[in-house]
Amino acid sequence: MNTPTIYTYAKCDTCRQALRWLRKEGIEFHEKPIRETPPRPAVLRAMLDHVGGEVRKLFNTSGTDYRAQGIVAKLPEMTTAEAIKLLAGNGNLVKRPFLIGDGWGLVGFNAEVWERALG
Repeated sequence: MNTPTIYTYAKCDTCRQALRWLRKEGIEFHEKPIRETPPRPAVLRAMLDHVGGEVRKLFNTSGTDYRAQGIVAKLPEMTTAEAIKLLAGNGNLVKRPFLIGDGWGLVGFNAEVWERALG
Protein backbone atom coordinates (compact mmCIF):
# COMPACT_ATOMS: atom_id res chain seq x y z
CA MET A 1 0.00 0.00 0.00
CA ASN A 2 1.33 3.44 -0.89
CA THR A 3 1.67 5.93 1.93
CA PRO A 4 -1.54 7.97 2.24
CA THR A 5 -1.59 11.74 2.48
CA ILE A 6 -3.50 13.56 5.19
CA TYR A 7 -4.37 17.23 4.84
CA THR A 8 -4.72 18.91 8.22
CA TYR A 9 -4.99 22.26 9.96
CA ALA A 10 -2.71 22.56 13.00
CA LYS A 11 -5.34 24.36 15.13
CA CYS A 12 -8.04 21.77 14.36
CA ASP A 13 -8.69 19.43 17.29
CA THR A 14 -10.30 16.85 15.02
CA CYS A 15 -7.18 16.82 12.84
CA ARG A 16 -5.01 16.31 15.93
CA GLN A 17 -7.24 13.41 17.01
CA ALA A 18 -6.89 11.83 13.57
CA LEU A 19 -3.10 12.17 13.64
CA ARG A 20 -2.94 10.60 17.11
CA TRP A 21 -5.14 7.74 15.89
CA LEU A 22 -2.96 7.11 12.82
CA ARG A 23 0.19 7.09 14.96
CA LYS A 24 -1.39 4.78 17.56
CA GLU A 25 -2.39 2.38 14.78
CA GLY A 26 1.11 2.50 13.31
CA ILE A 27 -0.13 3.83 9.96
CA GLU A 28 2.48 5.80 8.04
CA PHE A 29 1.32 8.95 6.30
CA HIS A 30 2.44 12.16 4.63
CA GLU A 31 0.99 15.28 6.22
CA LYS A 32 0.21 18.48 4.32
CA PRO A 33 -1.13 21.73 5.73
CA ILE A 34 -4.55 22.11 4.11
CA ARG A 35 -4.58 25.92 4.15
CA GLU A 36 -1.18 26.32 2.51
CA THR A 37 -1.42 23.32 0.17
CA PRO A 38 -5.06 22.47 -0.54
CA PRO A 39 -5.68 19.21 -2.39
CA ARG A 40 -5.16 19.52 -6.14
CA PRO A 41 -8.18 19.13 -8.43
CA ALA A 42 -7.22 15.55 -9.35
CA VAL A 43 -7.05 14.62 -5.65
CA LEU A 44 -10.41 16.29 -4.99
CA ARG A 45 -11.99 14.43 -7.91
CA ALA A 46 -10.62 11.14 -6.57
CA MET A 47 -12.05 11.91 -3.12
CA LEU A 48 -15.36 12.82 -4.70
CA ASP A 49 -15.57 9.23 -5.97
CA HIS A 50 -14.95 7.96 -2.42
CA VAL A 51 -17.78 10.04 -0.94
CA GLY A 52 -20.34 8.80 -3.45
CA GLY A 53 -20.12 11.78 -5.77
CA GLU A 54 -21.64 14.21 -3.24
CA VAL A 55 -19.57 17.36 -3.65
CA ARG A 56 -21.07 18.88 -0.49
CA LYS A 57 -19.23 16.21 1.54
CA LEU A 58 -15.92 17.77 0.47
CA PHE A 59 -16.81 21.15 1.96
CA ASN A 60 -16.09 22.31 5.50
CA THR A 61 -19.70 23.39 5.98
CA SER A 62 -19.06 24.65 9.51
CA GLY A 63 -16.16 26.89 8.48
CA THR A 64 -16.22 30.66 8.45
CA ASP A 65 -15.15 30.87 4.79
CA TYR A 66 -18.04 28.61 3.78
CA ARG A 67 -20.53 30.80 5.62
CA ALA A 68 -18.93 34.12 4.62
CA GLN A 69 -19.01 33.22 0.93
CA GLY A 70 -22.62 32.02 1.11
CA ILE A 71 -21.68 28.70 -0.43
CA VAL A 72 -24.68 26.93 1.07
CA ALA A 73 -26.88 28.95 -1.32
CA LYS A 74 -24.48 28.74 -4.28
CA LEU A 75 -23.65 25.02 -4.09
CA PRO A 76 -26.90 23.68 -5.62
CA GLU A 77 -26.28 25.78 -8.76
CA MET A 78 -22.54 25.06 -8.93
CA THR A 79 -21.13 22.54 -11.37
CA THR A 80 -18.79 19.89 -10.01
CA ALA A 81 -15.93 21.53 -11.91
CA GLU A 82 -16.70 24.91 -10.31
CA ALA A 83 -16.86 23.35 -6.84
CA ILE A 84 -13.55 21.51 -7.36
CA LYS A 85 -11.88 24.73 -8.54
CA LEU A 86 -13.19 26.60 -5.50
CA LEU A 87 -11.96 23.89 -3.10
CA ALA A 88 -8.55 23.64 -4.77
CA GLY A 89 -8.13 27.40 -4.42
CA ASN A 90 -9.05 27.67 -0.74
CA GLY A 91 -8.02 24.96 1.73
CA ASN A 92 -10.24 26.55 4.39
CA LEU A 93 -13.22 25.30 2.42
CA VAL A 94 -12.11 21.66 2.40
CA LYS A 95 -13.50 19.32 5.05
CA ARG A 96 -10.74 18.10 7.29
CA PRO A 97 -9.01 15.95 8.08
CA PHE A 98 -8.79 14.81 4.48
CA LEU A 99 -7.01 11.44 4.17
CA ILE A 100 -6.44 9.89 0.77
CA GLY A 101 -4.59 6.80 -0.37
CA ASP A 102 -4.48 4.61 -3.46
CA GLY A 103 -8.09 3.71 -4.22
CA TRP A 104 -9.60 5.02 -0.98
CA GLY A 105 -10.28 8.24 0.90
CA LEU A 106 -11.82 9.55 4.12
CA VAL A 107 -12.99 13.04 5.08
CA GLY A 108 -13.68 14.12 8.62
CA PHE A 109 -12.60 11.92 11.52
CA ASN A 110 -14.62 9.21 13.18
CA ALA A 111 -12.48 6.55 14.87
CA GLU A 112 -15.01 3.76 14.21
CA VAL A 113 -15.26 4.61 10.51
CA TRP A 114 -11.49 4.89 10.17
CA GLU A 115 -11.03 1.58 12.00
CA ARG A 116 -13.40 -0.18 9.59
CA ALA A 117 -11.68 1.41 6.59
CA LEU A 118 -8.06 1.07 7.70
CA GLY A 119 -7.95 -1.43 10.57
